[in-house]
Amino acid sequence: MSSPPLIEVQHLTMRFGERLIQRDVSFTVPAGCIFAVMGASGCGKSTLLRHMVGLLAPAAGRVLHGGVDFWQADEATRATLRSRCGMLFQSAALWSSMKVLDNVLLPLERQPALDPRSRMGQLDAAQREARAREVLAWVGLADAASKMPADLSGGMKKRAGLARAIVAEPPLLFLDEPSAGLDPVASVRLDRLILDVRERTGAAIVMVSHELPSLLAVADDGIWLDAVGKRPLAHGSPRTLHDDPATPAPVRAFLRREDEAERSGASA
Repeated sequence: MSSPPLIEVQHLTMRFGERLIQRDVSFTVPAGCIFAVMGASGCGKSTLLRHMVGLLAPAAGRVLHGGVDFWQADEATRATLRSRCGMLFQSAALWSSMKVLDNVLLPLERQPALDPRSRMGQLDAAQREARAREVLAWVGLADAASKMPADLSGGMKKRAGLARAIVAEPPLLFLDEPSAGLDPVASVRLDRLILDVRERTGAAIVMVSHELPSLLAVADDGIWLDAVGKRPLAHGSPRTLHDDPATPAPVRAFLRREDEAERSGASA
């Protein structure tokens, strides 16, 4: 019998009080898949991510981690499930008072209490530091371990945040606007790192992004949330949705906006 998807969303409804954000959201993300959450500003992309990682409870529907209903589980089980998730926030969210190395060490220091059976939960202090330095070298920040976050460029902060997200080898990785605010060179470098993480670890990766080059370069599958109808409007890889003439008009306009800009520039 095959293993359940690493994460599955079933008929999810999201609300803030009486305000409906999205309804009837359903999809699965298996191991090794990079899944994009797309849509116009204000449609609920980051809110969906927070429901998936266990920070917000659904108004209706279910979020399953490896077949386990997150919100029906007891608190100890929820804590273990959260420990198996890595999260890169849009701002990188590094602790400004801590050196880069100490930021990356945080998940490893929490792991023994949250999931002592995991390989990372069994490391001693010296092994944890060696692991953190190994991952910093992987993302190109070996020389930044002793720096403070304020000393890093925007791209370096994102890579430090990614190092912290992956250091404990989580099977689920969530990326909230990973390329936002980066110049094209730094954005491409981060895209390559995301693909490398998938290649090396086999993690399921869920990413929210507005950046078309990144979406088209890395995502295998995805969902487009409609801010007007408050429900998903399309499901498929960004490249397929971009090329398919049957894709709903708002989705095609979103995914083809750079094409239109290039044509307008050429005709000017």
